[in-house]
Amino acid sequence: MHPAEIRLKALFLAGLEGDADAYRLFLQELTRHLRGFLRRRIPQLHDDVEDLVQEILLAVHNARHTWRPDEPLTAWVHAIARYKLMDFFRSRSRRESLNDPLDDHTDLFATPDDEPAQARRDIGKLLDQLPDKQRLPIVHVKLEGRSVVEAAQLTGLSESAVKVGIHRGLKALAARIRGAQ
Repeated sequence: MHPAEIRLKALFLAGLEGDADAYRLFLQELTRHLRGFLRRRIPQLHDDVEDLVQEILLAVHNARHTWRPDEPLTAWVHAIARYKLMDFFRSRSRRESLNDPLDDHTDLFATPDDEPAQARRDIGKLLDQLPDKQRLPIVHVKLEGRSVVEAAQLTGLSESAVKVGIHRGLKALAARIRGAQ
């Protein structure tokens, strides 16, 4: 018989007979064994190990009257621990089935979304085809978000000329996009 089995069994029996100190020592030593047992089975879920240890200890305590002294104590405890571990995995799989984990969609990261960069490049090419008095007002007002007054100051055009330049420039861009010119 394993030394841990002998020690745990003696402490458990003494605890069943009313020795509170022996029972407390039994629970402390059993806690160390259970942590090792669970960490080998779910090493990536360290926080869950402590919750499971507490559940198993509670189950052992609540079922202590079902243990038969002629059976190995550790086998009885491990049966309870395995049962609680299976419950944990079942509940976790139900919870995770409600989520859409990223691991299942590795293609999500296969090609970066460079569409905005392509659109900026395409707009840049189209804008380069416009004369300055149309291109600059569009860049300053529509792309940079400046006011008509600011665009007029930057370009040296009048406010009215900035507005006209934006209107004519957008009309010319639309025509180029449609392929009319």
